[in-house]
Amino acid sequence: MRVILLQTCAAVLIWGCFGAAAAQAPAQPVPQETTVERQVRALANRDTQIGLYLNVLPDCTSGPLPTIRLVTPPAAGKVVVKSAKAKATNYKACLALEVPAYVAFYKAPPEFLGDDALTIEVKYQGGRTEIQKITVKVSAPGGQQKI
Repeated sequence: MRVILLQTCAAVLIWGCFGAAAAQAPAQPVPQETTVERQVRALANRDTQIGLYLNVLPDCTSGPLPTIRLVTPPAAGKVVVKSAKAKATNYKACLALEVPAYVAFYKAPPEFLGDDALTIEVKYQGGRTEIQKITVKVSAPGGQQKI
């Protein structure tokens, strides 16, 4: 009987059944912290989007936005987070949505070329934390190939 309950709960984990399953039988620990490593290309002295943070609930409405913290600032550039509205179509089960979001931008000084690195901590409601290690590859404005 417990196995059936756990299988049912696993399918609806997003709806909050996990608490009931954990009380019934020892559960596998859910990772509360994950680390993501990414690379972003940027031009010197230009704002470049390095992250978009939102929370879309199963009914296609917005949930509480995550808390964002700059753990390790970049050596050369600056990071700024701005409030925005995110519009999307065909996102998961949502055909069209518009929700509040945070957008993170990186800007290198005009004379800087090369790699810069930073770490952002994103804490979501419910205790899940994501550590984002971002390497920004900065080039000169004329260094990009034109199509």
